[in-house]
Amino acid sequence: MTALLKKRPLKIKKPVVKPVETKVKKPVELRSLLKWQAAVRPFKKRDKDYYTTIAAIVFLLAVILLFLKEWLLIGVMVALMFVAYVLATVEPENVEHEITTIGIVTGNKTYKWEDLKGFWFGKKWKDVILNIDTKLSFPGRLMMLLGDKKQEEIKKILEKYIQFEIPEKTFMDRSAKWLSEKVPLEKK
Repeated sequence: MTALLKKRPLKIKKPVVKPVETKVKKPVELRSLLKWQAAVRPFKKRDKDYYTTIAAIVFLLAVILLFLKEWLLIGVMVALMFVAYVLATVEPENVEHEITTIGIVTGNKTYKWEDLKGFWFGKKWKDVILNIDTKLSFPGRLMMLLGDKKQEEIKKILEKYIQFEIPEKTFMDRSAKWLSEKVPLEKK
């Protein structure tokens, strides 16, 4: 019985420490590959029909929400109508975009190549837009107007660093397109 109660020394295995391999990155020479200026957002001058259509839609929804006593929702709709008015009347300012050897500089903020996923081109009204998805939580996507630069020139440079891929249309994209076709805010 005493043999059972004797304590045996515990055998503890020592962890095997493996050396960590670190890859030393060579410093990249900061060099500008392409620089241009363009508006911050697409802009289209609106006519009177656009404003009256928005006002009519907001008024009708406000009357319905008035009966439901949704005061906060009415305030939100009026605020959104004001934002739509401001965006349609105030012309956007110009910003400088630059593609460098370490990443993209836009609005005095640098986004390194490691933080960028893929890019594609879109079009809104007469403006061509360069869309770049990021790995960051904010902003999730960079959207830059090309201004006077050619799409092929930018594509040739960006393909060396990130993947060119056109994303599939989501349910929200298809819904927004359908709604804009069914409820046009102005005549074409």
